[in-house]
Amino acid sequence: MLERRHRIALGYLAAAVALALVFSLYFSPDLIVDLAGRIWSCF
Repeated sequence: MLERRHRIALGYLAAAVALALVFSLYFSPDLIVDLAGRIWSCF
C-alpha cells in the first residue's frame, strides 16, 4: 500500500514539474508572439 502512495505522489510531482516548466515558458514574450503567429498561420 505504501508503494502505491509513493507512485501517486510521484505522479503528482511529475505533473506539477511539467506544469511549472510550461508556465515558465510564458515569461518569455518572444515565445508567446511566435506561438501566436504560428497558431494564426493555421487559419
